[in-house]
Amino acid sequence: MSLMRRIAWLLVLMLTLALGGALLVSGGALRELLAQQASIKNADNAQALALAASQQGGDAALIELLMSAQFDTGHYQMLRWTRADGRVAFERQAAQQGGRHPAWLPRWVPIQAEPGLAQLSSGWQQLGKVELASQLSYAYDALWTSLLRVAAWAAVLALAALLAAWALLQRIRRPLDNLARQAHALADGQFLQVQPSGVRELQPLTRALNGMVVRIEHLFAAHTEQLGLLRQQAHCDALTGLYLRQHFQAELASALARDEGPERASLLLVRLRDLAGVNRLLGRSATDQALALIGETLRLHAEQTPGSLAGRMNGSDFALWLPARGEELTRDLHEALHLAVQRAAASGGGGVLHLAAGGTEMARCRPLSQWLAAADEALAEAEQRGEPEAGLPLVWRRDDELPTATLPQGEGAWRAQIEAALALSRLHLQQFPVLDREGRLLHWECPLQLGLAAQPDAAPELVHAKFWLPLAQRTGLSAEVDLAAVAAALARVAMDGQLRAVNLAPASLLVGDFLPRLRALLKAQPQAARQLALEFDVSAAQRQFGLLQELGRSIKPFGVRLGLEHAGAQLQHIDKLFQLGLDYVKLDRSVLLGVADDAGRAGFVRSLVILLNGLSLQVMGEGVEEEREVARLWDCGLVGMTGPWATSKLGG
Repeated sequence: MSLMRRIAWLLVLMLTLALGGALLVSGGALRELLAQQASIKNADNAQALALAASQQGGDAALIELLMSAQFDTGHYQMLRWTRADGRVAFERQAAQQGGRHPAWLPRWVPIQAEPGLAQLSSGWQQLGKVELASQLSYAYDALWTSLLRVAAWAAVLALAALLAAWALLQRIRRPLDNLARQAHALADGQFLQVQPSGVRELQPLTRALNGMVVRIEHLFAAHTEQLGLLRQQAHCDALTGLYLRQHFQAELASALARDEGPERASLLLVRLRDLAGVNRLLGRSATDQALALIGETLRLHAEQTPGSLAGRMNGSDFALWLPARGEELTRDLHEALHLAVQRAAASGGGGVLHLAAGGTEMARCRPLSQWLAAADEALAEAEQRGEPEAGLPLVWRRDDELPTATLPQGEGAWRAQIEAALALSRLHLQQFPVLDREGRLLHWECPLQLGLAAQPDAAPELVHAKFWLPLAQRTGLSAEVDLAAVAAALARVAMDGQLRAVNLAPASLLVGDFLPRLRALLKAQPQAARQLALEFDVSAAQRQFGLLQELGRSIKPFGVRLGLEHAGAQLQHIDKLFQLGLDYVKLDRSVLLGVADDAGRAGFVRSLVILLNGLSLQVMGEGVEEEREVARLWDCGLVGMTGPWATSKLGG
């Protein structure tokens, strides 16, 4: 029982005792008063009757007739004439009459009235004594009416007292609720401060908690800043701030493997020609300045397009990957690099600094090796084709002549194929295990495959989402696909009770009826819904933050978990993860790569895990391959892992 409820019950009990005591005291006093009044009335009536009987000249028959008439017309319970020798000459009795009072009142609250007694005589002759007792129904009616009146006033006073006590309790409870809300917010990673209450005893506690929140917020900010420094040291080139080659390739591989993103993208390699000769002529300081200018140009260009990557591949080579078409990349970046060379020339490098660039535009479904090979070949051709005096030679290669997949091209054909697959239930949920430290299953990752046909008369084949999801989003079918995936996962859960995680496209959140239909699916299978997790790419936390927040509030009543996957470089820009209602975060393979051999990268991962744990988020790892990586990642604080290692342990 809560403290407020205990106090309320205590107040009710004390008030009940007080008013009950007051009712008993007032009732007792009223009973004594009515008994006294009844006794006086009995005595007066007895004297009056004895006086009237004395006027009958001692005639017994007349006296009895008088008494009988008096008893019949009066309101008596008992009337008795006792002669001087002790014999009863006349006696009449009647039962206690009823009234407006309840029958139990005389039994529980008896009125003890003394009977009236008077001497009967005729002249000097003693005829005996008269004894009578009046009916007490009127007294009980008066007592009952008074008790009701007192009880009514007591109820009014009690109600007023309870309302006043409730208002007082609310005044006390409000600051306590604020403090509790502050504590819960702090546990969720929110740094909420509350105003000191008007309750003097609570003011020191409020100030102490506010001070603690401020200190924790400062520590959190410092930890976040330190995390950024560790990330910079572990993943980025010290001179340019761009990704190192290993991390750039890992991030690029992760971007290509994701279902989210445009169908085509571009990769550009830029090389500072004859780096050794430039060092000899200009010196190390001027050369570093020129390299930093090139790196800054690529970084600024990458920041203009979400999801872009910029890296330094080696001493003289730079790379830029953009989810955009090559024509736009060529036009904008070519001019920006020229400006960078001119800036470097103004610092003493004129006539010495020469660049070459080679790029490729390809479908995202192509493997990483094809991307790097095509860009390398284009860069080599640019170096051979262009003389240093030619400025910035650039060779661009496309894969338009190659099919992006074995599936029909064109939006109409894609839409028809996807709609047919959904209508005919040609879909399949793959299963990849996520294991904990003890090798136990945490949940199954369940990416969706659709049965699509290369030609209208061909047999359908299961195709991974990265081939068809971009076009499904473009044709407005991502929500239908995601709802089908959720329905399939709920059906699986209903069969074996194992937790399953389904990937949803951020574009589905933009569809107006997606959330109502999703809630309807969850409501239809409440037991299975408690064993379901929904996962979104980390980009959704940037682009659809408000919609993702609304989704979190919508699914929590059903017990559905919410996770963020592919958390990597973009995670550092998200400072309000706690507002999304997330349960866990999955770190991208690019973040975990190299932790077994690099203490700096391991330190970065450990700090990132601590930061996310501070937001009440569980942290898992994606794409883990080797046992020695696993051991180091457990030390970093991860609670679960997926990838080839987990699949080899449990299978899918």
